[in-house]
Amino acid sequence: MEITSAQQAGYDPRILAFGRLQGAANRLEYLLGRELERECGITHLMYEVLLIVGRAGPDGLTMRSIAQEQVLTTGGATRLVDRMAALDLVTRTPSPRDGRVQLVRLTPLGEETTVRASRLHVENIEQFFFRPVPAEHRERFADDLRALSHAARDALPRLR
Repeated sequence: MEITSAQQAGYDPRILAFGRLQGAANRLEYLLGRELERECGITHLMYEVLLIVGRAGPDGLTMRSIAQEQVLTTGGATRLVDRMAALDLVTRTPSPRDGRVQLVRLTPLGEETTVRASRLHVENIEQFFFRPVPAEHRERFADDLRALSHAARDALPRLR
């Protein structure tokens, strides 16, 4: 269906569906991020980085990997990790294989903050993200979101 007017564009079901997704994501980001900041003293983006680094385990994660996961520039990832290091949530150490590469690891405080923030975050996800969706749709909904996320990730250019 070709769009021929602004009014028609405003009612296009594809545009409406994407707008609803984006609006829901923005509102949820605000609600859930505000709680993380208030209760744990970290931004939602910091929390996401704590999770990514936590998944990597004791080996740590490169700045490039963090940037790629969060769709940040390597400079943006470096600034964010520097702020997190100043809060004693992560450390940066040279890689034993390549001294030019910095590995990011959780500190004990970072581990504790991740666990505390995750407990709060799960409560809020249940309340604001899952409860509004009928129980019989939740698994399919999560699968569909995973498919959308992977398709968008795969369409992005890889960082060098």
